Amino acid sequence: MNEYNSNNSIEVRSVTKNFQGSQVLDGISFSVGRGEVFGFLGPNGAGKTTTLRILLGLLRPDSGEALVLGKSLDTADAQRKRVGVLFENNGLIDRFTARENLRYYAELYEVSDIEKRISELLEYVGLSDRGDDLVGIFSTGMKRKLGLARAILHKPDILFLDEPSSGLDPEGQKMVHDLIVGLSGQSMTIFLNSHNLDEVSRVCSKVAILHHGTIQAYDSIERLRAGPSGSEITITLSDPALGDRAVAMINALPCVTSTLQEHGHIKVTLSGQSGSAVLEALITGGFGVEEAVRQKRTLEEIYLDVVREAGGILGNPESVAIQEKGSVKG
Repeated sequence: MNEYNSNNSIEVRSVTKNFQGSQVLDGISFSVGRGEVFGFLGPNGAGKTTTLRILLGLLRPDSGEALVLGKSLDTADAQRKRVGVLFENNGLIDRFTARENLRYYAELYEVSDIEKRISELLEYVGLSDRGDDLVGIFSTGMKRKLGLARAILHKPDILFLDEPSSGLDPEGQKMVHDLIVGLSGQSMTIFLNSHNLDEVSRVCSKVAILHHGTIQAYDSIERLRAGPSGSEITITLSDPALGDRAVAMINALPCVTSTLQEHGHIKVTLSGQSGSAVLEALITGGFGVEEAVRQKRTLEEIYLDVVREAGGILGNPESVAIQEKGSVKG
């Protein structure tokens, strides 16, 4: 076994997993740094849930290793106590009040000064006035708030969130986003297993996209948005009538992959971060440049490109909107 990197909270190394002869994970590797908010994306059947179960010690990989705080959670009791988990069902007991739910789990976790901690968390998630109400009458959003409070009751070093905003209305989704951002500010590592692209782009600093059991993309969101081969800039000339001449000159530059002229703008795709070379050539050639804007891909575009390149089927033109609303599960 290779040495554990103490700067990482999670390390997944060449993990494979098969079920009944079907390969679900094919040698995946990635790491999550301490204090990082990490997004784990993928369509239905990609292997996200299997990966999460392996990380939590609920499944064993056929080969490779999945380390959380340097250990495999299937055998490391000390590390398990430093982990919080929130699944879609929230893990709550409907016949208990909110306060009773938190007290029950606080005793299991051996939390010190239980009543003080419960009061702190009820206030933190905005339920301080509902602590003595039965959870069975709570709305979906209120249950999710309480579920998050339960998951962080023992002040874990790592929080695993499985589709935390699933089934919530826009107000509830924003509440979850705000709570995640607040927790990340407390140096907590957060592993977000999600198909909600808007959620991930708002709260995560790094993502991995899993498809057909392999990691198809893995980097910071900013670097992924810049593109694997450079970037794109949109140029507006002072005199649009010179567009054809400008395009001919731009296409001759070695840093340019392609150009597209439309509606008075020239979209230039670069093979590297060489936008300044294009602007310099235009100005030297006597072309007036009114505006030059560097374009970056959205996480949605990155995701769809990855899935298409990996052979995914996304033929429905409404699939982008559907995925953002959270219907692509895995």
